[in-house]
Amino acid sequence: METFQQIINGEKPVLIDFYATWCGPCKAMSPIVESIAKELQGKIRVLKIDVDKNQTVAAQYGIQAVPTFMMFKNGQVVWRKPGGSDRMTMMREIQQYI
Repeated sequence: METFQQIINGEKPVLIDFYATWCGPCKAMSPIVESIAKELQGKIRVLKIDVDKNQTVAAQYGIQAVPTFMMFKNGQVVWRKPGGSDRMTMMREIQQYI
């Protein structure tokens, strides 16, 4: 099984959705994230990370609000967005890193 570090250091850009199960905006963003993952399948990887179950990773990247989205490319954070967004805006923002 791949580790988090192996995934973010991989060849494909990685979109991470830091969320919590109790978070209303996170639930609202879930279908948008799934739609983006489906459309960009093969071009990016998409991970959903529950901040309550993965507190170490959330702390490591300074996640203070959920949802927070981050894009990693070659192990580096290239994009970060706290809070929700509409699908078109998110696609436009992350496509520049693919």
